[in-house]
Amino acid sequence: MKLTIIAGARPNFMKIAPIIAAIEEKKREGYRISYRLVHTGQHYDKNMSDSFFEQLGIPAPHANLSAGGGSQAEQTASIMVRFEQELIENPCDMILVVGDVTSTMACAIVAKKLKIKVAHVEAGIRSGDITMPEEINRLVTDSITDYFFTTSVIANTNLQKEGKTNEQIIFVGNTMIDTLLQQRARFIAPPIWEAAKLQPKEYIVMTLHRPANVDEEANLALLIGEIMRNTRDLPVIFPVHPRTAKNLEKIAVDHPRLFLVPPLSYLEFNYLVERAKAVVTDSGGITEETTVMGVPCMTLRDTTERPETCITGTNELLGTDPAALAPAMDKLFSGQWKKGAIPALWDGNTAKRITQKLIELFAVKQEPVVVYE
Repeated sequence: MKLTIIAGARPNFMKIAPIIAAIEEKKREGYRISYRLVHTGQHYDKNMSDSFFEQLGIPAPHANLSAGGGSQAEQTASIMVRFEQELIENPCDMILVVGDVTSTMACAIVAKKLKIKVAHVEAGIRSGDITMPEEINRLVTDSITDYFFTTSVIANTNLQKEGKTNEQIIFVGNTMIDTLLQQRARFIAPPIWEAAKLQPKEYIVMTLHRPANVDEEANLALLIGEIMRNTRDLPVIFPVHPRTAKNLEKIAVDHPRLFLVPPLSYLEFNYLVERAKAVVTDSGGITEETTVMGVPCMTLRDTTERPETCITGTNELLGTDPAALAPAMDKLFSGQWKKGAIPALWDGNTAKRITQKLIELFAVKQEPVVVYE
């Protein structure tokens, strides 16, 4: 079996790392399965791309399409044109896409038009907010996908409502959590740990990048002001997404407890998250990691595509009104935040289940392993 695995943006890398490791394990066991790793180049900042390959032990991509930059349409078109040529030159039995970034949708479309099967890891998650680019990517990808590897029963239900069959839907768990559990012992303190003299459970981590929160300067200033007013005397560590950095410069944010730092590597960022008193974010993936690490999380969005982090985990959906922060922080500082639990199959073995299913779907043969003494 020949598989092409797509990675394009930062969230993808954490999801493909354990899958590649599981495939390599099966190859060592004699299974005739091979893969070609294609990096679309959607993210090209070193901390948002290269360092993830290095830290997570992902092998160098077989191809880099260098399709980063430009508008949504330009980037989508560039990925599609270059990936089409890649597949023509290197045909495969199936492509495997992960998550909900532009690369996921673009590569799925190209594969289907070339009559190649598509498997989608993290399929079926829905926010219900069509204004989010990621929601469009999810809907388009899942409308043409052949096999759906899902993270939750809720995702299964979403796909069933959209007419997918039980044979197509495979509940496997969360590969992001595979990576988290595998790498947890390797987390490393970023420079800000010493520079700000941070102590465990005595600081807040904040990430913001969604248009609703960062694109309007006045709203961004109001939001940050409210966060600083309600975090008592704790330092707030803010790794700044490139999208957010531009507007932060315009509003000249300056507060003695607010530490703006560049995007952090995976191992550095999760070192901070694991030891934080709480996380304030508008990201989806971070809410999964905080749930597994038992860290209180406040999500500044009106909807979430990961409701299990709220139903089962440590996350609460506050909405985009800054006024919601005060009561949430009161609950946190009074020790009333929910403890949470870990969702089903978020156990570190998701990639193994995915790989085993691929072997079954394609009836991959196992050859005897010859051991030379």
